[in-house]
Amino acid sequence: MISRSYTNLLDLASGNFPTMGRERERRRMPRVMTVPGSICELDDDQANSVSSENPSSLAGDRMIIVANLLPLKAKRRPDNKGWSFSWNEDSLLLRLKDGLPEDMEVLYVGSLCVDVDPIEQDDVSNYLLDKFRCVPAFLPPNIVEKYYEGFCKRHLWPLFHYMLPFSPDHGGRFDRSMWEAYVSANKLFSQKVVEVLNPEDDFVWIHDYHLMVLPTFLRRRFNRLRMGFFLHSPFPSSEIYRTLPVREEILKALLCADIVGFHTFDYARHFLSCCSRMLGLEYQSKRGYIGLEYYGRTVGIKIMPVGIHMGHIESMKKLAAKELMLNALKQQFEGKTVLLGADDLDIFKGINLKLLAMEQMLKHHPKWQGQAVLVQIANPTRGKGVDFDEIQAEISESCKRINKQFGKPGYEPIVYIDRPVSSSERMAYYSIAECVVVTAVRDGMNLTPYEYIACRQGMSGSEADSDVDEPKKSMLVVSEFIGCSPSLSGAIRVNPWNVEATAEAMNEAISMAEPEKQLRHEKHYRYVSTHDVAYWARSFLQDMERTCMDHFRKRCYGIGLGFGFRVVALDPNFRKLSIDDIESAYIKSKSRAIFLDYDGTMMPQNSLIKSPSPEVISILNKICGDPNNTVFIVSGRGRDSLSKWFSPCRKLGLAAEHGYFVRWSQDQEWQTCSQNSDFGWMHLAEPVLQSYTDSTDGSCIEKKESAIVWQYRDADTGFGFSQAKEMLDHLESVLANEPVAVKSGQFIVEVKPQGVTKGLVAEKIFTSLAGKGKMADFVLCIGDDRSDEDMFEIIGDALSRNILSYDTKVFACTVGQKPSKAKYYLDDTSEVRLMLESLAEATLTPATSDEEADNSD
Repeated sequence: MISRSYTNLLDLASGNFPTMGRERERRRMPRVMTVPGSICELDDDQANSVSSENPSSLAGDRMIIVANLLPLKAKRRPDNKGWSFSWNEDSLLLRLKDGLPEDMEVLYVGSLCVDVDPIEQDDVSNYLLDKFRCVPAFLPPNIVEKYYEGFCKRHLWPLFHYMLPFSPDHGGRFDRSMWEAYVSANKLFSQKVVEVLNPEDDFVWIHDYHLMVLPTFLRRRFNRLRMGFFLHSPFPSSEIYRTLPVREEILKALLCADIVGFHTFDYARHFLSCCSRMLGLEYQSKRGYIGLEYYGRTVGIKIMPVGIHMGHIESMKKLAAKELMLNALKQQFEGKTVLLGADDLDIFKGINLKLLAMEQMLKHHPKWQGQAVLVQIANPTRGKGVDFDEIQAEISESCKRINKQFGKPGYEPIVYIDRPVSSSERMAYYSIAECVVVTAVRDGMNLTPYEYIACRQGMSGSEADSDVDEPKKSMLVVSEFIGCSPSLSGAIRVNPWNVEATAEAMNEAISMAEPEKQLRHEKHYRYVSTHDVAYWARSFLQDMERTCMDHFRKRCYGIGLGFGFRVVALDPNFRKLSIDDIESAYIKSKSRAIFLDYDGTMMPQNSLIKSPSPEVISILNKICGDPNNTVFIVSGRGRDSLSKWFSPCRKLGLAAEHGYFVRWSQDQEWQTCSQNSDFGWMHLAEPVLQSYTDSTDGSCIEKKESAIVWQYRDADTGFGFSQAKEMLDHLESVLANEPVAVKSGQFIVEVKPQGVTKGLVAEKIFTSLAGKGKMADFVLCIGDDRSDEDMFEIIGDALSRNILSYDTKVFACTVGQKPSKAKYYLDDTSEVRLMLESLAEATLTPATSDEEADNSD
């Protein structure tokens, strides 16, 4: 049986559900409601969501690691009856548990690298769970081809490595059926996680681009699940990523995780830029930790390159020595200077660029002819990527040409190995290489340089080889486009596309003085040995724990359909404003103070027509008609605009330019709320704003009577934001001695007189009412942006300052579910209008009864 939430996600993907085998019905866990109130837009998966108010016990913590492949090797038994399984010692996922607490149980969820007959799947699942703590996900054949070879390898992999699908031969046009298969596969992985998951006690750590929408499936079921995601590939710049038709679906899915990890700051920066440009999210750095505020949740951004397992490297090198591989290679390349490349056979690894650089080095530095040898190991990949056959043909042609030109009896400058090479044999090659060359044009991390450094350090213990006491040295020529490049400051970094420069770097590396080689090696070894895979795993877990600390303090709502689903996390005291509650308090009260922001509260921010509608005017007139009401529009707009727009509302109070000008009603004069009437500072500020406007396309200046505002809503988001930060510093420097405040807001930078805030308007009105013996016993304040927070704060303080009584009914309300000093929220301007309509209707009853009483007299 397929749940409706599954079809929601696939409807969003294409509207068509891919044919799948029947799934067993799983026993669903009952939902525990975490909060009172209605939860809208939920489907049956949310209806069975599991969460709790009780914090988890650390003693029960468990880590579930989810990846496309389990860290297992599998092969058929000789009698063809059943399977034989063993750990894949080269798997990074297997090694990361060294960094987790010893008492933390680790489970693995993933697929197998072999096809298991459906008849055998139950037996294999039980065996792997019992013996290896692994939960296999068996993908149907009709899904696996389109999921892995299709969407992963033909769409995501090329795009994340900066290859745009300009032609069918390079990435291919977007195929929505492949996206459907990707979603289906992620759904199957989520079902396997749910089978073994204890949502209160477990951590879930998802790995790599194969499972980028998995966080949505898990978050739909478990609002408070502690979940992290780490991307092992590059994340492209926003200009590249934005070409992906399902760009927002994937971004929103990743933001369902609590922490998203990347190898380098470049990759994280690109992700943050995409979140800013496509979702309007801005990140903040607090005490060195980067976080994205997303519907009340903080999604942590982790930047930590992965490391290697030093013990595994050493054991493989001992094995190489034991199997006499090392001695055999030393004899084979005796008297030669060996440069080594070890790469997957992939279009992005730049193998042919390396061969061309070797050719250039031999041409320009003839001394290395007959002396230098480039050994290139080409690891066969699991799936065929883009242009696989063309790469092989190109490499083969280059090898033949170079060997023919520079080779001679007993010497070939290129030794090309295109067969599977064991880990121990690879370590043997590392040990004899004078230099390792990595010329990938784009790569995630690439641990080859790290492994090489560890091998060149030699071995410890009684089984150490004869080289253990020799000076340690390792030279690296690495592409600046790989993830490990920033951490290898002693390597010679190159642009692999510049073949001549790469050739010179290779010559420099093998010609360098021995003492400098040793110093560079020591520096690299200190880093590699201390930042190993255990260090990486430990650091990621610590940051995941820190990011998830507030899970059980906040109330969580799941809202939205498909990949629009998100969890809204709110303070326990922050709740939706109930129209029934506010209407009841309104009717019972005798002296009411009502403060309404305009843009974003009464009128949608993106509305082209800024003037209020006849319906809004009618509602305000009804509310203002009650003599017990004091109603104010408190806005950042100028008094001319407000006077013109609200001219039909004779009893409505207006506070313009954030309260600098105040008018109690239409038949009264405007008052200024600031003692400072000298605006000479504008002549200093305006040239600064103008210079930024000239250099920022889409920005403009808005001059008010008391303030001047720079707006960049229509400018490029990233550039406008950086210009605003720079302008803020510039203005604060220029206006340091002036009685003004410089503040940034939502797509604005504003300069205004000091002490002018919306909060002072509220305070002045409260004080005036109290002075007339009409202390407000009902307060309603609604706003949507940062300037309205001043009003919310003043209202909170007014109770303690005796300008409001302790039994005053206070309704401070923000528009939109977001962190605020207000205690209530309404979702949008339409809900604000609906609530005000109900108050307007309630206003008629007392007014009518008073008139009837007057007539009877």
